[in-house]
Formats: sequence, structure tokens, C-alpha cells
Amino acid sequence: MDGTLVDTEELWLDVVGEVYARHGGTLGPQGREAVLGRSVEDTAELLYGSLGVPRARLADELGREFTEAVAEGAAPRPGALRLLAALRAESVPTALVSASPRAVVRRIAESLDGHGFDAVYGAEDTPRTKPAPDPYLAAAARLGADPARCVAVEDTPTGVASAEAAGCVVLAVPSVQAISPAPGRTVLADLTLADVGLLRSLVREAGKEPA
Repeated sequence: MDGTLVDTEELWLDVVGEVYARHGGTLGPQGREAVLGRSVEDTAELLYGSLGVPRARLADELGREFTEAVAEGAAPRPGALRLLAALRAESVPTALVSASPRAVVRRIAESLDGHGFDAVYGAEDTPRTKPAPDPYLAAAARLGADPARCVAVEDTPTGVASAEAAGCVVLAVPSVQAISPAPGRTVLADLTLADVGLLRSLVREAGKEPA
């Protein structure tokens, strides 16, 4: 969810491109799509296939440089802080669920101080990360909620796949890659168009909650 709240996806693509170029590769459009929303480990595995550089070395470079990039500043996405404040004001439980390293997720959570989350999950916190359902299932369990009555706000196809596999209702706000509407999935240009009432209506419309 970090890319839905702050603008991390372009930072991630820049870091992957720089690491790839350092080892003799060029990250083209297909490569950008392949790594968007993926964990450091999954991305290192993808790069290893074409570079032959040890996976552990690639993962270390990607993780360290992405953490540094986020620490230098990632701007909030439009409407994100307002929606978080509204959720907090109405005592709606929230979780930050990300495929980014725990250090990056912690940085993002700290940057959103005052909009605290009830649970925070990074890539290392579940046996499998996105696109597997594990992070959302774990977050729902921590919140004491049925995943089917949770709205997952996502910005990448990988994140959408994870949330849908967990049985969540999805609100997609694409950042780099296009995402199409589907049953149980609503797509908005950005979070300025979302509020607490909309999130509740999405759950009702999906048939997960009495009207």
C-alpha cells in the first residue's frame, strides 16, 4: 500500500534501473512492468536471470539504495493524507501492507506520523509477499477483520492480485501501470475522489455487508 500513500513507485523504478545498468543491463518497458510492485527478493531473482550477478548482492544493493531514496523524501500522493485522517477520525482500523522491505515501510509509516496504522507489514513479515495473499490475510487477522469486509487500496497489478487472492474488496489508484475495473474492484484516478463513505459503499456493493 505504500505506493498508494506516497510516491514510491518511480523511486523504485529508478533504483532498479540504476542497479541494472551498473551491472551491464538496460531496464526497458517490459522490465519496468515486471518489477513494479515486486519485493526486493523477487526483483533480484528477475535481474539475476539476465545478469548472472549473485542474487544476494543484487538484493542488498536494491534494498539499501531504495531505503536511502525513500529516506531522502517521497511525496504523499494526492488525497492520501486526507483519507487517512478521515479514517482515523471515524476509528476505522487500518493497516499498511507492502512488498517493500521492512526498513522502507517503517520510514513511510514514520513520515505519516499522526495518521497511525493499527498494523504494518513489510516483505519480511509473512512467509510470502505480494502477489501472494499472505500479507493481506495477516493484516486482516491482526485487525480482527474478515478479509472480505476489508478494502485494500492498491496502485499496482501485483498488489491488486494479492488483495483479491485474500478475498478483499479492492480500490485501485494506478500510479504507473494501468489497472482495469473488475467485479469487486473499483478504479479511481487518485484518492482525492475517495472518502470513508465510498469505502463503506464498496463493501456493501460487493455483498459483504448488510445495506
